[in-house]
Amino acid sequence: MQPTDTRLLALPEARWAAVSTAAFLLALPLHLLGATAWLWGPLYAAAYLAGGWEPALEGLRALRAKTLDVDLLMIVAALGAASIGQVMDGALLIVIFATSGAMEALATARTEDSVRGLLGLAPPTATRLHPASGAAEEKEVAGEGEREETVEASALAIGDVILVRPGERVAADGRVLDGASDIDQATITGEPLPVPKAAGDEVFAGTLNGTGALRVRVERDPSDTVIARVVALVEEASRTKAPTQLFVERIEHRYALGMVAATVLVFAVPLAFGADLTGALLRAMTFMIVASPCAVVLATMPPLLSAIANAGRHGVLIKSAVVMERLGQTDRIAYDKTGTLTEGTPHLVKILPEPEPGPGFAENELLSLAAAAEHRSEHPLARAIVAAAHDLPRGETHGEAYDFRSAPGRGVTATVAGREVAVGSPERLGEGTAVPDTDGTAVVVRVDGVRAGWLLLADRIRPGAPEAVTALNRLTTAPPALLTGDSSRAAHSVAERTGIPSDGVRAGLLPHEKAEAVREMGGRVLFVGDGVNDAPALAAAHTGIAMGRAGSDLALETADAVLVHDDLTAVPRAVALSRRARRLVVQNLCLAGAFIGVLVVWDLAGHLPLPLGVAGHEGSTILVGLNGLRLLRESAWRE
Repeated sequence: MQPTDTRLLALPEARWAAVSTAAFLLALPLHLLGATAWLWGPLYAAAYLAGGWEPALEGLRALRAKTLDVDLLMIVAALGAASIGQVMDGALLIVIFATSGAMEALATARTEDSVRGLLGLAPPTATRLHPASGAAEEKEVAGEGEREETVEASALAIGDVILVRPGERVAADGRVLDGASDIDQATITGEPLPVPKAAGDEVFAGTLNGTGALRVRVERDPSDTVIARVVALVEEASRTKAPTQLFVERIEHRYALGMVAATVLVFAVPLAFGADLTGALLRAMTFMIVASPCAVVLATMPPLLSAIANAGRHGVLIKSAVVMERLGQTDRIAYDKTGTLTEGTPHLVKILPEPEPGPGFAENELLSLAAAAEHRSEHPLARAIVAAAHDLPRGETHGEAYDFRSAPGRGVTATVAGREVAVGSPERLGEGTAVPDTDGTAVVVRVDGVRAGWLLLADRIRPGAPEAVTALNRLTTAPPALLTGDSSRAAHSVAERTGIPSDGVRAGLLPHEKAEAVREMGGRVLFVGDGVNDAPALAAAHTGIAMGRAGSDLALETADAVLVHDDLTAVPRAVALSRRARRLVVQNLCLAGAFIGVLVVWDLAGHLPLPLGVAGHEGSTILVGLNGLRLLRESAWRE
């Protein structure tokens, strides 16, 4: 079940921001072309009202709570600019503020959509089994001496027995009583291949059953399933994650109080010593303009927004300026394995025909026989074997297989070129003691009842993964970690091939354990993942990046950034770009502070003409804005 994404214009913040922006864009050319104020004035007024009423209301609420935030300060600055004729500057400030608020509201709404959609992974109903002495209208299950009834999954209780048919999703966490099948539990553990399940094995709600039927005893209450805990963890992490603000916002309260108090003093003190009202008011208004935070705001936003735009051109979607700033603070990296460092799908890596005195098949002939037998199977391993056989020369392929039979958890059997070919699990085909040493999965091929050889399959390392890990190691102060729900053997193999130290590997983790591992790492952790099972860790990390193509809906919405093309080499470039943006922010703040300081001292110690004050203020604003735009250059990404 896919979540229904909230549309941008469904949010009131977005609608008001759109109205404000449209009014500003209509007014701007009229203003610049010298049209009468009766034409552009009402449009600017509409931009002020549409984009400013909500931040003004929030600012007044904060003021009532005895705090003075940047919302109210921006509105005062915009109105102050308008009062001395700088209507366009004030309107632009309002538009920027309204658009930023709309983007933040959209990000919040989309995350909530995905969390709700995750609940749809678990089926709404389940088939509950109970003795045949139950209600007469219930349907009898042939051969089982039990009856079945369809109930709400939320009504299941510990100890209930449920039937999971082929192709259905498991309705509750429990343990298999009887039956055999392969279950795709990538949503929970991230394992790339379906896992064979038989009596005594644990299964999870929301996982997808294969071709066999299972009777499962419920062992957890529906409110306490692993998938329910994933939802709870994401929501909790989103609520409790320490709020991170832009650098300028961390000083906004003190700056706002200082500016308001200073403006009042600049007006009141000369007036108390006999200055005329007009002169005192003009000096105070000049002071408010030259000390207003317009240049400070632009000192921060253009470098970060330019970095966001540059990263976006190269396939990294950064969701906000706060995220772009936070990305550069990373001091440790944690990776998911399947679908992140690896491609997430099995591939044939080696063919091992049985040596003499075995049947003596060549590699291509063994693969051809196995592929013909597996042709009708939908199992991921079967598809990998068939895909590998497509590259065989036409003369070395076998024709159609007959008498195809599939045994869940065991493998397939078919007649190929007059021979009986069995392909499947070594343990289930009686070859468990002879499995060759491999980091992936070994599949045995038997021809006419005799072992003919082995096919070794593994998940391939994603192109660029080792290079990305090496580059990120140079940018961080602590060694990287690998957190996965897959087996320890597979995890250590991937870690060795990508340059992650073995002591940083933690395998066999459930989603909540991944999130806990991220918290235990301490520091500013950047987590890179792709699946539903990674969502709690993405939410718990200081910064989370999701794989765009392979990523689940929940991972994409929970993450702070998305790799559109699944190119891991873009991650170190994005981190480096963030750090350059942070350096530019500091430069701009120093530059803006110097301009403000000079103009303020001039206004207080001498007589700063209002036009000159406005020119100095606007000049500093333009200067820091242009400085920030340097990060739009292609060289900023390559450096």
